[in-house]
Amino acid sequence: MGIVFYIIVGVAGIILGGVVTGTILNKALERKRDALLKEAMEKAEVVKKEKILQAKEKFLQLKGEHEKYIHEKNDEIAKNENRLKQKENTLNQKVEEFGKKQKEIATIKQNLTQQMEIVNKRQVDLEKAMKVQIEKLESLSSISAAEAKMQLIENLKEEAKSEAIVQMKDIVDEARLTANMEAKKIIIETIQRTASEHAIENTVSVFNIENEEIKGRIIGREGRNIRTLESLTGVEIIIDDSPDAIILSGFDPVRREIARLSLHKLVTDGRIHPARIEEVVAKTKKQIEQEIIETGKRVSIDLGIHNMHHELVRMIGKMKYRSSYGQNLLQHSIEVAKLCATMAAELGLNPKMAKRAGLLHDIGKVPDTEPELPHAILGMKMAEKFKEKPEVINAIGSHHDETEMNNLISPIVQVCDAISGARPGARREVVEAYIERLKHLEEIALSYPGVVKTYAIQAGRELRVIVGADKVNDVEANQISFDLSKKIQSEMTYPGQIKITVIRETRAVSYAK
Repeated sequence: MGIVFYIIVGVAGIILGGVVTGTILNKALERKRDALLKEAMEKAEVVKKEKILQAKEKFLQLKGEHEKYIHEKNDEIAKNENRLKQKENTLNQKVEEFGKKQKEIATIKQNLTQQMEIVNKRQVDLEKAMKVQIEKLESLSSISAAEAKMQLIENLKEEAKSEAIVQMKDIVDEARLTANMEAKKIIIETIQRTASEHAIENTVSVFNIENEEIKGRIIGREGRNIRTLESLTGVEIIIDDSPDAIILSGFDPVRREIARLSLHKLVTDGRIHPARIEEVVAKTKKQIEQEIIETGKRVSIDLGIHNMHHELVRMIGKMKYRSSYGQNLLQHSIEVAKLCATMAAELGLNPKMAKRAGLLHDIGKVPDTEPELPHAILGMKMAEKFKEKPEVINAIGSHHDETEMNNLISPIVQVCDAISGARPGARREVVEAYIERLKHLEEIALSYPGVVKTYAIQAGRELRVIVGADKVNDVEANQISFDLSKKIQSEMTYPGQIKITVIRETRAVSYAK
């Protein structure tokens, strides 16, 4: 009993102590909270005062800016009002002046009306007097006024007709001179703006090999390999004593290229026998055909020519492997197309159509078959078959005068074809004929008295003639130049033109000893 009592008293004491402690802690927390709250209120009051001050400063600043803006606007409005008042005053002055001028015009009009009435009266009197005079003249000349008028009109007609004929002749002569000068100017500008490289094609290709052993493998047992290759490609293969080289001979550049590529593949692969040769040649033919089509497409895209039949595109690609007088046909056709476009643009015609006709003008030189027709007619039929425009068809058929020209594109194609072919270095001559032409040029010049030396330069397109200063004077030198040009023009055949330059120089030589 005593122990329980003590335990209860102890527990009660603990509980009482906890309550007292809690009460003390709560009061301490309340005092701390009040202190923090008071401090926070003081800080908030300080911040509030700062913000109010800042707001007042901002308000004063904005108020000042607003008053300044209002002041500027008021000044601007005042200036505008002054300008309007000035304009109004000016307008009022003009209105007053206009009123004065209206009154002046009314006065002038009234005066003119009076004067017109006087003039009309005088005109009536004059007509009466003229009628009397005409009747007197008719009675004296025995012809009527109408007949005299007709005679005068006829005489004036004849006189006007004569003057018109003279003026027409002068105009025609001037037009011819001007047209000739303009044509030369256009042609020169066209040539200068078009630059193309020229490729010289041969009838043989050379295939280089590393050693003589490969020659034997290409020939094969009893010549089987080389016979198979020749029969499949249509090219003559010449194996002679030339070191490290095999010659492929043939007039068809496509066949030569097929043979060259086939040989290259066979030698690189190492397997050379008839069956392998047949396989390689077949693959090479497909490769060349694909390359032809790609070349045609690339050229058409580069020139900006679209909507062309795929067969014509293929023919354009075949031009890469054709040559005309040693000039690569594709390069020649591209150059003609560019020349045509430039010249057509200068003349105010359609440059795209001219470019198309220029590119296709020699399409008749690359047919798959060999019909007995001029290439211009054949090209015209091909273009007509593949639905080209009539202007392009006519330009192709008439660029060598096989058909009549019926539009302005045709003569442009003909002229540009001649320009491309006649350009120095464009086409190749046979060496013997070339040398003979140069010799003939020099011999003609040497036949004139007083000529000391002659030089044919620039591939025979210029002839320089040196005459003795003691034998020929300046007038005779000019005469020799003129006579030479006429004689060469009448006796020789040559592309383009030949410039004749006669040089007469006087040299004074002395020696200091």
